[in-house]
Amino acid sequence: MSIALNNIRTHKEYILTNYGEVFEFRVKEIISHDEFVLQDIHTLEQYNMSELIGRGKGKDFSIWER
Repeated sequence: MSIALNNIRTHKEYILTNYGEVFEFRVKEIISHDEFVLQDIHTLEQYNMSELIGRGKGKDFSIWER
């Protein structure tokens, strides 16, 4: 079962699927209840959650703890 955004915790790893794209990341910082600073597990690039869901949430939107 997918988790909700309010269940995301820092220093944990997650897999997010949205519009057919899959992202694996670690949560570095919680900015607000739905905005987080993330670090890609593979490339170590940092970005915000809003960049991943900026186009909206597709029918396949899901977040899983890794």
